[in-house]
Formats: sequence, C-alpha cells, structure tokens
Amino acid sequence: MGANILIVEDEEALTLLLRYNLEAEGYEVDTVARGDEADQRLKEKVPDLLILDWMLPGLSGIEICRRLRAREETRGLPIIM
Repeated sequence: MGANILIVEDEEALTLLLRYNLEAEGYEVDTVARGDEADQRLKEKVPDLLILDWMLPGLSGIEICRRLRAREETRGLPIIM
C-alpha cells in the first residue's frame, strides 16, 4: 500500500475528487470534515501527508497547523493547505 494521506476538507465534492485521484495513484486516503475531529485523529495516528483546508468547522486549519508545528512528533509533517 502507498503512503497514507489525511484530507481535512468540509466540502464533500472536493473531498471526493481528491480521494478518487489519490487512491487511483495508490495512496491510502482517510478523510475528516471538521477541524476538531482532525485534531483528535492526528493525535492518534500521524499520516505521511496532510491536505488541510484553511476554513473548517470546529477548529480552523491554521490552528491545526500551529498545533502540529508545536508538537515534536508532527513538526516535520508535510502539509498542503
């Protein structure tokens, strides 16, 4: 299986498009639609890449990014916003 990618996006159509194309290329894809859910998921399992929306319900993408950069184990996590 390919690298694990977490998509944090609240627009379902965009999430489906990203998931479809990434899985077609062999990546393992997980999705979350809320910032607070993403924050919890990232504490449980760190993906190889994070695709992160800026404006999310629950917790903004900017705040998630700040929290990830503050933690030693996620400081180097690649993030596409």
